Amino acid sequence: MRVAADSDRCVGAGQCVLTAPDVFDQDEDGLVVLLTDTVATEADAKLVREAEHLCPAAALRVTSGTDDAEGQPGA
Repeated sequence: MRVAADSDRCVGAGQCVLTAPDVFDQDEDGLVVLLTDTVATEADAKLVREAEHLCPAAALRVTSGTDDAEGQPGA
């Protein structure tokens, strides 16, 4: 599973960090930062899917593939 984050869309709500802190962080402006773009465990995958659902700006995209274009938000 792959995850991508679009910091241009991010509004800094922090729901991703609260939901999946092993995958997401925030920069000094509060915008999303990916700690990893791949999710290895099913437990983390469940949390990342929840974070994608909770993101008020739809700045996260979770895919099952490994194609770089497939994992880009807005693609």
